[in-house]
Formats: sequence, structure tokens, C-alpha cells
Amino acid sequence: MQILGHRPQRTLRRPVEISGIGFLSGDLVSMRLLPGEEDSGIVFRRVDLPGLPEIPAGVRHVTGTARRTTLGHSPCDVGLVEHVLSALGGMKVDNCVIEVDAAEAPGVDGSAGPFVEAIFEAGIVTQKATRPVMGVERMTCVRAGNATVTLHPTKSTTLTLSYLLDYGSLSPISRQMHTMDLSPENYRAQLAWCRTFLLREEADALLQQGLGSRTTLNDLLVFSRLGVEGNRLRFGNEPARHKMLDLIGDLNLLGFDIAGHLVGCRSGHPLNVELARQVLRQQAESALDPPRILPLQRLRRAA
Repeated sequence: MQILGHRPQRTLRRPVEISGIGFLSGDLVSMRLLPGEEDSGIVFRRVDLPGLPEIPAGVRHVTGTARRTTLGHSPCDVGLVEHVLSALGGMKVDNCVIEVDAAEAPGVDGSAGPFVEAIFEAGIVTQKATRPVMGVERMTCVRAGNATVTLHPTKSTTLTLSYLLDYGSLSPISRQMHTMDLSPENYRAQLAWCRTFLLREEADALLQQGLGSRTTLNDLLVFSRLGVEGNRLRFGNEPARHKMLDLIGDLNLLGFDIAGHLVGCRSGHPLNVELARQVLRQQAESALDPPRILPLQRLRRAA
């Protein structure tokens, strides 16, 4: 890993609250986003538990990636964190305390849009401390079957993302892709309002498990062989865009910005988090490397 640059850290100007039904429990969930101190990162605080335990939003605290990202161990855990983490990452809010009164984030409309609007309502302030922008020195790829997530190196401080969604020719979800440079403006316009999606058989399986009992077709996108059930797409490639939204949320667990070209292909939370782990390993290895010493002849030329 190499440091490509720095930018000022940012936090919220004031607290703001978001409420909604939890997709898993069906209970009303309240969440408050509070300003965070410099270098404190993002921390979840379970206000419904004795002692108000906290869970740092870091890769090392990930305990589940099955259809959602979960941090911490029961009973002090919190799931479905990827959308609020994506909103904070997309809007470049680095330090934030997230108070939540349940073991999951509110589902709202299945997108990160309501969290982004709450961030705008709260306002964003620049802090004195800086946040590094890191890049890999070699292509880094994680794979599972025909799914991959790859981070390509760059010399700039920009992160470009591409995502290819391909469930096969028999899937009711068409093959689609999306590419964009990540900035708060692009995130809000192109990704924030793209919703969670699943196939009808997946939705039925979750209901049989007792999950999603109060989630309706207005809350997310359910695809059957006839297309989207009881809803309309906000973008023709909304599923691919939502996968990119999830990718940004999962990689926000790194605690620093990354630059390069990030390419996801048929991937989901497990590979997103595995790439984050690979990047952290490379960062740890580079921190152990001795400083590079230029040969004497090159030093003389440089002088």
C-alpha cells in the first residue's frame, strides 16, 4: 500500500435522527447520527442495551456477511449496517457516532437515500485532522467461483467504481453494469436512492424464516419472471447501482479512503469484506517495510 494523498476529515454539524421498520425484525428502529471527534472513526452505540456498548465500524469487527453486513457478537451486534455506512462513505463523513436502539439499522426504503438526506439536514463540517488516501501497488483481486472484486492501482487520488451484475440468461434481472467516479455529488445523484433487491424465491425463503414480516413491495425490489413486483425501477440498472452502493459501504470499514479502479463482478458482501481484509493486510505489510534508500548515484543525480 502507498499513501497517495490526504484530505481533511469531516463530521456532522449536529445530531439527526432517522426511523423506520427493521427489515429483519419488523420492529420500529430509531437511529441517531451524532458528530464524532477527530480520528474517532464511525462507531455504533446500542442504546437499548445496558452500559450503551459500542461497536467500531471496522473490518475486524465483521461477524456476518450473509445477505447483509453484521458487526459485533450477539447480544451486542448490529446488522444491515452497509447502507448507513455507504451514505457516510459516499458523502465523506469520517467521524460519527451512530446510536441505534435495535440489532439492525432501520430499513427505510431499502436504499441509502434517507441517510444521505439526514446527513444534509445535519450539515457537514471540516475538521483539522486529515484522512489518508491509500492505493495498492499491485492489482488486488478476491474471487469466489465466477464472482470477483478487484482493486487496480492508480497514481491519482480518485476512486473509480465499476460493477457488472450477471445472474445468467434465465434470471428475471437483466445483465447490467454501472461505472462512476466517487464523489459526494455523484453518490447522491447516481447511487443513494438505489434499493435493495431480491428474487421472489429469496423473499419467500426469508419469510419462511420469520424475517421481513412487515416489509412490503414498496420497501424494496422483488423480481419474478414477470419483472419487478408492485414497484418501479428508479434507474434501468438499479440493481447494479445498489451493488455498488453496498460495495462502498463495506469498504468504508477500512477507516481510510482508497483510490484506484474498483471493479465488482457478480460479487456481494462476502467478497467486499474479503477485499477489505486483503487491503488491510497489504497496509500492515507496507508499514513493516524498511524505508526505501536511493542508491548513491541516484541521490547525486537527484541533487
